[in-house]
Amino acid sequence: MMRALVMSLVLGTVALAAGCDKAKSPETVAKDVASAEQKAGREEAKSENAADKDLGKAAAKVDDGLVAFNNEAAKDAYNVSVARADGDRKIALAQCESVSGDAQKNCKDQAEANYVAAKADAKAAAQSMKQ
Repeated sequence: MMRALVMSLVLGTVALAAGCDKAKSPETVAKDVASAEQKAGREEAKSENAADKDLGKAAAKVDDGLVAFNNEAAKDAYNVSVARADGDRKIALAQCESVSGDAQKNCKDQAEANYVAAKADAKAAAQSMKQ
């Protein structure tokens, strides 16, 4: 009995497999191809929409990162310019020690004025770089 059951299963499987290789009618094939093309088109459009959405999000992050980078660069450029101006001021004040009286006062006033102007220029440059 077991042998008969196994034999009928084998014959059934062979019959099914033989049926799978049977050619379909041209109308059925055309219908199946059209259906597959429509499904592929929908899947592709869905994937393109998802990619556009993902790229949009990534681009926004890049834009935000670029703004942050530029703002940080502006701040750093300002700090470097102010440090340079401070150094120039200290050098100028030290050089003012070589004169006395009104000449020394005028020299120190000029050093301070140059420092204030350099800081203002640095601030204006940094502001123009910020976004």
